[in-house]
Amino acid sequence: MNKQEKVEFVINTLKQLYPNIPVPLDHKDPYTLLIAVLLSAQSTDKKVNEITPQLFAYADNPYDMVRLSVEQIREIIKPVGLSPMKAKGIFGLSKILIDEYHGKVPKSIEALEKLPAVGHKTASVVVAQAFGIPAFPVDTHIHRLMYRWNLSTGKNVVQTERDAKRLFPKSLWNDLHLQIIWYGREYSPARGWKLEKDIITKTIGRKSVIQDYYKKSSKK
Repeated sequence: MNKQEKVEFVINTLKQLYPNIPVPLDHKDPYTLLIAVLLSAQSTDKKVNEITPQLFAYADNPYDMVRLSVEQIREIIKPVGLSPMKAKGIFGLSKILIDEYHGKVPKSIEALEKLPAVGHKTASVVVAQAFGIPAFPVDTHIHRLMYRWNLSTGKNVVQTERDAKRLFPKSLWNDLHLQIIWYGREYSPARGWKLEKDIITKTIGRKSVIQDYYKKSSKK
């Protein structure tokens, strides 16, 4: 298969596996999505979904959020980790949204990246999932799979994002980034990976990755 055929194989396989794509983080609007994505840094979506109902019961909009103290926010979000930095970020960005955006979440990656504790990946997820603007947020799953599938030699997520945007049609970016995340979790995880179940890597994967897998398997 040439590269274009590989790309089409990935698109078609993911479409068959995930025709209806669930959004991993529970939210009801752009603000609650922004907070949930911010909380998910170095944590799991499962843990974030356990914590956000408690936080949003107190404050599900920036006006109510700034009525809480940073310490109160931190106490609620402690189980997701990095709580001092995240609590400050949530309070600070809520204040900026009120002061500069009439309490609304801006629709541009550039504006979002200027908010406290909001990085490029968080901003990309928000514009893609809240506003339907094409973006390709790259997390650890996508970074791992793009390398395994020999579609990127990305040493970091910035390079991997560039490769993904170059290879995949823009109209599919928002679906694909979620489909690849689900696929990575179910079929191609970092730990406990079974190549036999991983149809995409088995079919188009990087030779060195497949050889390493069989070498390690034979030693077990």
